[in-house]
Amino acid sequence: LSMAYAGARLGKSVLAGLSGRKRIECAYVASTVTDMPYFAQKVVFGEGGVVKVLPLGELNEHETKRLEELKPMLQKEIDTGLEYAKVNELAA
Repeated sequence: LSMAYAGARLGKSVLAGLSGRKRIECAYVASTVTDMPYFAQKVVFGEGGVVKVLPLGELNEHETKRLEELKPMLQKEIDTGLEYAKVNELAA
Protein backbone atom coordinates (compact mmCIF):
# COMPACT_ATOMS: atom_id res chain seq x y z
CA LEU A 1 0.00 0.00 0.00
CA SER A 2 2.83 2.41 0.65
CA MET A 3 3.91 2.26 -3.02
CA ALA A 4 0.32 2.90 -4.11
CA TYR A 5 0.14 5.89 -1.76
CA ALA A 6 3.46 7.26 -3.03
CA GLY A 7 2.33 6.86 -6.65
CA ALA A 8 -1.00 8.53 -5.94
CA ARG A 9 0.67 11.39 -4.09
CA LEU A 10 3.16 11.93 -6.92
CA GLY A 11 0.41 11.79 -9.55
CA LYS A 12 -1.71 14.26 -7.60
CA SER A 13 1.23 16.67 -7.30
CA VAL A 14 2.07 16.41 -11.01
CA LEU A 15 -1.55 17.11 -11.96
CA ALA A 16 -1.79 20.00 -9.49
CA GLY A 17 1.39 21.49 -10.94
CA LEU A 18 0.17 21.14 -14.50
CA SER A 19 -3.01 22.99 -13.53
CA GLY A 20 -1.00 25.89 -12.10
CA ARG A 21 -0.81 24.94 -8.41
CA LYS A 22 2.89 24.38 -7.69
CA ARG A 23 3.76 21.35 -5.57
CA ILE A 24 7.02 20.06 -4.10
CA GLU A 25 7.73 16.32 -4.12
CA CYS A 26 10.72 14.02 -4.43
CA ALA A 27 11.32 12.69 -7.92
CA TYR A 28 14.04 10.82 -9.79
CA VAL A 29 15.30 13.43 -12.28
CA ALA A 30 18.25 14.52 -14.38
CA SER A 31 20.48 16.20 -11.83
CA THR A 32 23.83 17.84 -11.25
CA VAL A 33 24.00 17.44 -7.43
CA THR A 34 26.30 14.42 -7.80
CA ASP A 35 28.55 13.13 -10.55
CA MET A 36 25.70 10.80 -11.60
CA PRO A 37 23.34 11.99 -14.35
CA TYR A 38 20.16 11.18 -12.38
CA PHE A 39 19.28 11.46 -8.71
CA ALA A 40 16.18 11.50 -6.50
CA GLN A 41 15.62 14.88 -4.86
CA LYS A 42 12.95 17.46 -4.19
CA VAL A 43 11.52 19.18 -7.25
CA VAL A 44 8.84 21.78 -7.90
CA PHE A 45 6.06 20.65 -10.22
CA GLY A 46 4.38 23.44 -12.16
CA GLU A 47 2.63 24.10 -15.44
CA GLY A 48 5.66 22.86 -17.38
CA GLY A 49 6.13 19.66 -15.36
CA VAL A 50 9.31 19.82 -13.28
CA VAL A 51 9.99 23.55 -13.21
CA LYS A 52 12.79 23.53 -10.64
CA VAL A 53 15.12 20.98 -9.10
CA LEU A 54 15.80 21.97 -5.50
CA PRO A 55 19.25 21.69 -3.91
CA LEU A 56 20.07 18.53 -2.00
CA GLY A 57 20.97 20.39 1.16
CA GLU A 58 23.80 19.95 3.60
CA LEU A 59 24.86 16.33 4.16
CA ASN A 60 26.43 15.30 7.43
CA GLU A 61 29.55 13.11 7.53
CA HIS A 62 27.58 9.86 7.77
CA GLU A 63 25.28 10.79 4.87
CA THR A 64 28.23 11.82 2.70
CA LYS A 65 30.01 8.52 3.43
CA ARG A 66 26.91 6.44 2.68
CA LEU A 67 26.27 8.31 -0.58
CA GLU A 68 29.82 7.61 -1.72
CA GLU A 69 29.41 3.92 -0.83
CA LEU A 70 26.16 3.69 -2.80
CA LYS A 71 27.27 5.54 -5.93
CA PRO A 72 28.53 2.42 -7.78
CA MET A 73 25.20 0.64 -7.22
CA LEU A 74 23.19 3.72 -8.18
CA GLN A 75 25.26 4.22 -11.33
CA LYS A 76 24.71 0.58 -12.31
CA GLU A 77 20.95 1.05 -11.91
CA ILE A 78 21.08 4.26 -13.97
CA ASP A 79 23.02 2.49 -16.72
CA THR A 80 20.53 -0.40 -16.71
CA GLY A 81 17.63 2.03 -17.02
CA LEU A 82 19.27 3.96 -19.85
CA GLU A 83 20.02 0.74 -21.72
CA TYR A 84 16.43 -0.41 -21.27
CA ALA A 85 15.16 2.93 -22.60
CA LYS A 86 17.47 2.72 -25.59
CA VAL A 87 16.43 -0.83 -26.49
CA ASN A 88 12.74 -0.02 -26.01
CA GLU A 89 12.82 3.31 -27.89
CA LEU A 90 12.20 5.40 -24.77
CA ALA A 91 15.38 7.47 -25.00
CA ALA A 92 14.98 11.12 -25.93
